[in-house]
Amino acid sequence: MLKDLKKNEKLEKLSKEVEQEIKEQFRKIEEISEKNSLKVLTAFQNCNLQEMHLNSSTGYGIDEAGRNKIEEIYAKVFKAEDALVRAQLISGTHALAITLSALLRPNDTMISISGAPYDTLQTVIGLGKNPSKSSLKAYGINYEQIELIENNFDIERIQERLKNQDVKLVEIQRSRGYSTRKSLTIEKIENVIKAIREVNNEVIIMVDNCYGEFVQDREPIEIGADIVVGSLMKNLGAGIATSGAYIVGNKNLIELCAERLTAPGIGKEIGPSLGQNTQLLKGLFFAPQVVESSVKTAIFASRILERLGYDVDPKYDEIRADIVQTIKLGTEDNLVKFCQGIQKGSPIDSNVIPFPSEMGGYDDKVIMAAGTFTEGSTIELSCDGPIREPFIAYMQGGLTYNYGKFGILKAIQEME
Repeated sequence: MLKDLKKNEKLEKLSKEVEQEIKEQFRKIEEISEKNSLKVLTAFQNCNLQEMHLNSSTGYGIDEAGRNKIEEIYAKVFKAEDALVRAQLISGTHALAITLSALLRPNDTMISISGAPYDTLQTVIGLGKNPSKSSLKAYGINYEQIELIENNFDIERIQERLKNQDVKLVEIQRSRGYSTRKSLTIEKIENVIKAIREVNNEVIIMVDNCYGEFVQDREPIEIGADIVVGSLMKNLGAGIATSGAYIVGNKNLIELCAERLTAPGIGKEIGPSLGQNTQLLKGLFFAPQVVESSVKTAIFASRILERLGYDVDPKYDEIRADIVQTIKLGTEDNLVKFCQGIQKGSPIDSNVIPFPSEMGGYDDKVIMAAGTFTEGSTIELSCDGPIREPFIAYMQGGLTYNYGKFGILKAIQEME
C-alpha cells in the first residue's frame, strides 16, 4: 500500500497538506476525548470495579455480579438511573425493537420527530411495501413522523402535536441513517426536549444513540431523554466487544425492557454473560480513545475528498454529532469502487471484493465493505451505501487514525 502511495506523488502530497489543514479540528476532538475518558475512569472507580467482576457465568446467570457491575457502570457513565447491557442484545436494531415493544401497547402512538428512521427500524415499525407480520404496526401500534426543517426540528409542529396527550413515545434518531440530512447534535436534541417538556411531561422521549456515543462531551440522558439505546458493535464496544447492545434510562422503563428481553417477572435477574465481561469492560474503557480516532479518520476523509472535488458531509471543520462521514460519489461505479478500496485497505479479508446485494430490512441493494475483527463492527473502518441516487458512501470507524487514513487513501486510489 505504501509503495503504491509513494508512486502517486500527487495523492501523497495532498494527504500531507490535508493533515496540516485539520490540525485544529484534531485538537478539539482530543479535548472531548479527554473529558469522556475521565468520565469512564471515574465511573469504574466510583462503582468499585474489582477483578472478580471480570469473571463470567453460564446457564441462567442468576444475579451475576460481573454483569450487574457492568450495568451499574453504564448507568453511571450515562448519568442514568439504570441500564441493561447484554450480549443477548444482538444489535442496535434489536435493542430498539426490544425497547419499543416493551414500552408500547396496542393503540398507543409513537412519533419520530427526526423524519424517517433508519431502514431496519422502518421494518420493525412496519413501514414499507410488505410490512412484517411481527412489526409494531401488526400489533396495532400507530406511527407518525414529523420531518426536519433545514436539518433542524420543527419545534412549532412538534409542540402542537404533543399538546394532545395521546402520544405515548417520541423517537429521536441522532445519526442520519441512509438519508441526506445532517446528524443531530446534543445541543439540537436538548432544545427540542425542552420544547417538548413545555407542553407534555408524560410522553416518553427515546433517543437512538447509535454512532453518537462519546463524539460530544454529553449524552442524551443528561439533557432530558428518558431512555437511550445503542450498539456495542459501534462506538462503545471500541472494536473489543464482540457482541451486544445497551439500553439506559429511567429505572421503571429499563425494567419493562428487561422483561421483554427475558420474561415477565424475571427481568434483569437472569442472563449469563457467557465470557463477555472483560470484553465489554475493556471496550468501554477504550471507547473514548477509539471514538477519537474514528472522528479524526472522518475529518481526514472529509477534507481530502472535498479537495478532490466530491460533495462531503459534514465538512471537515463542522461540529460532529456522530462518527459517520458521507461522500456523494455521483455514480454507482464510484460507490462500488470506493467501498472495494476500503475493503482492500482492511486488515482482514483484504482480498475479498464486495459487490451490491439484497439485504434483509433494506428496499435497495446495498454494498458493504468491512474487513473487521468483529463481523459487522462499524467502529472499525467500514463503508456502505444503498445503490440509489445520488450514490452516497456512508463511511464510519477507524480503530486508530493511521489505519483509517491508509484505508481512505486506498479507496481513493481504487476509484482513480
